[in-house]
Amino acid sequence: MVTNLKDLADEVRVQLDESNRAREAALKVSRDVIRLSSISIKSSHRGQFDEACSVKSEARTKLTELAELLKNNQEIYFAGYVQDAQKEYTESELTYALVRDLDFPSYTDLGVEPAAYLNGMAEAVGECRRHVLDELRKGHLDRVEQLLETMDEVFYVLMAFDYPDAVTQNLRRHTDMVRGVIERTRADITLVRQQARLEEAIRSATRLLGVEESTGDNS
Repeated sequence: MVTNLKDLADEVRVQLDESNRAREAALKVSRDVIRLSSISIKSSHRGQFDEACSVKSEARTKLTELAELLKNNQEIYFAGYVQDAQKEYTESELTYALVRDLDFPSYTDLGVEPAAYLNGMAEAVGECRRHVLDELRKGHLDRVEQLLETMDEVFYVLMAFDYPDAVTQNLRRHTDMVRGVIERTRADITLVRQQARLEEAIRSATRLLGVEESTGDNS
């Protein structure tokens, strides 16, 4: 007869209770990071850069707290939602860099996992499109061409990571999204440039017509 079953079960229960507490705490911190990252992105788009830096710094602190919390629970750390939080934080940092025309920080600079970093980079392209549209409304055509070139460069970098989805956390799907975002953005820029050329042609024709009418009146 087995006499130590209760002791074995109690030992396992202690470990699982600890893991469950870590999981619940990690879920809360991950949600906080995602929320703060979203606020930082909005602040970057609004030109509120001090606010964006302050909030993303708070998110970075919480990510560090998260890594420490799960250092003895790596199965939870790699369960998925921690990487989601890292991805959103990366997106906030790279969006800030795009809006400010800065070099990207590396994944080691940000303290995130490589796959989360790449997926965050992909999503930052979507935020870059939003910035392009804002710049188009302001008539900053040279700036949007520069942003489009950066978007293209990001796309080709992401395309080069030809690894299984289990390794890259479905990067292919995000890269396909990037392709579509770039195509729509290029179409928007082309349309605005065509409209600008048409308006300039109309202005030139109007000026020429005015000169001809003035010459005809004098004769």
